[in-house]
Amino acid sequence: MTEHADFDFVAGEVLFINKPVGWTSFDVVNKIRYALKQYLGIKKIKIGHAGTLDPLASGLLIICTGRKTKIIDQFQQLDKTYSGVIRLGATTPSFDLETEIDKSYPFDHISASDLMQAMSTLTGKLQQIPPLYSAIKIKGKRAYLYARNEDDVELAPREIIIYALDLLSYEPPDVHIRVVCSKGTYIRSLARDLGIALQTGAHLAALCREQIGPYQLKDAYGLPEMIEKIQVLPRS
Repeated sequence: MTEHADFDFVAGEVLFINKPVGWTSFDVVNKIRYALKQYLGIKKIKIGHAGTLDPLASGLLIICTGRKTKIIDQFQQLDKTYSGVIRLGATTPSFDLETEIDKSYPFDHISASDLMQAMSTLTGKLQQIPPLYSAIKIKGKRAYLYARNEDDVELAPREIIIYALDLLSYEPPDVHIRVVCSKGTYIRSLARDLGIALQTGAHLAALCREQIGPYQLKDAYGLPEMIEKIQVLPRS
C-alpha cells in the first residue's frame, strides 16, 4: 500500500486492515467510507471489501476504493490462511460463540493422536456444508434469517480445498489449529466436522485470518491507525 501522502482514493486504493473482533466487515467498510467522505469533503465514494470475516473473527480484511473496486473479485479468488481455536465438548447452532451452547458431549477420552488422525480426514478436496448462520442466499433470502426464525431449511454442500490443517497445540478442550484453504471455506463448519469425526461436539472459539494469497496480516493497518491517516489527508 502506498504511503498516505500519495493516496488517491477516488482513482483507487487497496487497503489492508486488521479487522477487530466484534466488528462486521461492513462495519469496517462503513467506518472508512464515512472518514473519507468527511475529511476529503466528498459526498460519494466507491468502497467495498474482498471477502467477509465473521464479527467474532479478527485479522486481514482487504478493502478497495474507487476504481480498484473492479478488482475485488481477484482478491476473493485467493487462498486464505487462518489460525484459530476449536473447542471440543459442545456444539452451538452457529458453530461458533455467536449463539449459546445447545448440546454438551464428553471429550476427556480424546488424545492428540486422535486429533491428528481426525484432522487428516479433513484435508484435500471436501464437500462442506456451510453454516445456516451465514450470509448465503436461499431463494433470495439470507440463510441467517431462516436460522433466526428456526425455519427448516438446508444448505447444499460446496466443494472446498483444505491444503493444510495443522495441530499447533492441544489444551483440552481447546484445539489450536492453522488452516490453509480455498475460497468459500467456513472454518466454523470445519470445527463442526472435526467434532463429528471425533464423535463429540465442537465449535469455533476464536479465529484470525493471517493471510490472503501473498498478503499478510503483519502488513495491515489497525482500523484506528487507518482512520488517523485519513484524517490528516489534505481536503479536496
